Amino acid sequence: MAMTTLDLLRKYSVPGPRYTSYPTAPYFHTGFDEAGWADALAQPAPGRGLSIYTHIPFCDSLCSYCGCNMVATRDYGKTRPYLVALEREMAATAARIDPSRPAHQLHWGGGTPTYLNPDDIRQLMAMTRRHFCIADHAEISCEIDPRDLTRAHLEALRESGFNRVSFGVQDMDPAVQQAVNRVQSAELIHQVMDWSRELGFDSINLDLIVGLPKQTVERFRRTLAQVVDWAPDRLAVFAYAHVPWMKKHQRLIRDADLPDAAARLGLQQAVNEMLGEAGYVNIGLDHFARPEDELVRAQQNKTLWRNFQGYTTHKNSDILAFGVSSISQTADVYMQNEKNLKRYQHRVGYTGFAVERGIRLSRDDQIRRDAITRVMCDMELDFASFGREWDIGVADYFADALTDLRPLADDGLVELGTGRIAVTERGRLFLRNIGMCFDRYLKDAASDKPRYSRTA
Repeated sequence: MAMTTLDLLRKYSVPGPRYTSYPTAPYFHTGFDEAGWADALAQPAPGRGLSIYTHIPFCDSLCSYCGCNMVATRDYGKTRPYLVALEREMAATAARIDPSRPAHQLHWGGGTPTYLNPDDIRQLMAMTRRHFCIADHAEISCEIDPRDLTRAHLEALRESGFNRVSFGVQDMDPAVQQAVNRVQSAELIHQVMDWSRELGFDSINLDLIVGLPKQTVERFRRTLAQVVDWAPDRLAVFAYAHVPWMKKHQRLIRDADLPDAAARLGLQQAVNEMLGEAGYVNIGLDHFARPEDELVRAQQNKTLWRNFQGYTTHKNSDILAFGVSSISQTADVYMQNEKNLKRYQHRVGYTGFAVERGIRLSRDDQIRRDAITRVMCDMELDFASFGREWDIGVADYFADALTDLRPLADDGLVELGTGRIAVTERGRLFLRNIGMCFDRYLKDAASDKPRYSRTA
């Protein structure tokens, strides 16, 4: 008898990476230093544009589920030295790259970027434009906490060129909101979405989280029904990663309040059913978009890509990331900044950089990254074209992956042809598990393997 989707979710719910990078961040090392990063920036990059990311770590209050690098503070004075440090880092970076390289994508994340007041929003964008060439039709987006947001914040974003906003909704159930210290009303969400539409933002996105304390399938269906009624352009529905050994404040969440395995699987099933019925396309993992969205078109055209900001249409771009804990990426290097706010500001004040760790990719890393990304974006891997691009025999090179994929093929998650791996419709729910089959680092028999969140 064929396994149900719920049975499969239960079977494949194992710790695993999300593959916003490969190798994944736990394998970055402190042997990669500022000299290595300066060298990476100076390398010629013909045909590669830029994607600029700026991390604003500040929040008014702490959400107990948060897995981000953030600083909860009511002292707005902390923003001034941080903005000074950001400009120094931007200046040091810009001095080492070709000034004509265009940035086709710009994103602010956090923390809460709109913790900044409207004038500082304008200042930060002005300094970014001072150091980098932002393309005329660039995708410029900002993550937003609806609480404490004013229309003036949104006006400052629009005046600064932002055309996309992403609101953190997470769950509209009052019991869940109380449990995670993030209380916000439906009226508030409706208001900020109305403001955004009135101001002419091109795309309005909402973020939800499944697996939060006190969540039930029945009550989360009410949240989904409300969200569908709000009709965002895109949705990101993340699985809560309970990692209290990494994020100490998550200890505020009682294990007994977390949904059990059956409930988590039911929540995920409700998401896929209700958003699918509402016409949203499952891009993969946790991203959903309307059929006319450029992410959907990119997936159909096989130009979709994946990086630290999730799915993107900007494949051939280096990521220049600024601010505490941010992660930059060139064709063959990942670099992460210092995670401590004071140390970040101190180091940037001296050298213009605050490199904490990084990694230079081997050829095998690049090949496996490309294979994992193709599977997670294109939903297939064509052996002939991939083999020509990398000058390899795919079946031989990935003999280990093909062996590991066979049980998934038996469960109907992938199809293994003589010259092609294809993700099935059901397999879209298990992209992390499929990607893990290509991951050489996971196969190493080290006792100190990193601890990942569960895939379902």
